[in-house]
Amino acid sequence: MHPALITYGSLIVAIVFEVVGTSFLQASHQFTRPLPTAMMALCYAAAFYFLSISLKVIPVGIAYAIWSGLGIVLISTVGLIVFKQTLDTPALIGLGLIVAGVIVVNVFSQSVSH
Repeated sequence: MHPALITYGSLIVAIVFEVVGTSFLQASHQFTRPLPTAMMALCYAAAFYFLSISLKVIPVGIAYAIWSGLGIVLISTVGLIVFKQTLDTPALIGLGLIVAGVIVVNVFSQSVSH
């Protein structure tokens, strides 16, 4: 398997586990519901494990920027669809800027291994 596929695939899996874990955090009702709390902990552990795999190649600052940036956008989407949380115009603009930042880092930065 190609090393870039493993690296970025691991980062994508980490992001997915982080988003699912954060969804369970919302569902845990401040840790008062045992099953969502346990699922949250498992998802976060898996997220950090897969993030650590990507850190073998991607610098930590870049990996974390991608992980957190895309995680923010995805969990905002989950909040909108699943938890019926609304986003106003400034929030949407801010999320757009986050996406733009992740694109700039990946396309133009010499710090990212391509």
